[in-house]
Amino acid sequence: MTIYSKDQEAIDKLTKEQYRVTQENGTERPFSGEYNRHFESGIYVDIVSGEPLFSSSTKFSSGCGWPSFSKPIIKDHVTEHFDTSHGMRRVEVRSKHGDSHLGHVFTDGPKDQGGLRYCINSASLRFVPKAEMEAAGYGDYLDQVE
Repeated sequence: MTIYSKDQEAIDKLTKEQYRVTQENGTERPFSGEYNRHFESGIYVDIVSGEPLFSSSTKFSSGCGWPSFSKPIIKDHVTEHFDTSHGMRRVEVRSKHGDSHLGHVFTDGPKDQGGLRYCINSASLRFVPKAEMEAAGYGDYLDQVE
């Protein structure tokens, strides 16, 4: 069993944008993130802790400008927090172990997949291609990927 935690070494390696988003609750500009139009098979992990968050099999094109997923790989790896910033009422999502700001979850996702849309900043994520998952220590999640 892998133990995931906030990693200062990983934080020190973040770009300015990744730091702003994950550590200062920022949001990248819509349609600017590297994973917005990315649909390769694999998983998306927290850029700080490495904990598995989302699978390519639950990713969908929502047109919102950020990567969208219908559910996390492991529900307990994503925490939800009421957010009233910017004059809105939203639910913020963070990684449990890395405490990285990921984005927000909305109830306008695909009904046939549970109705949720996890709207996630690319800057919070690192992608692990399916072909590299076993070697990278994510072999237990291969069944989550198409």
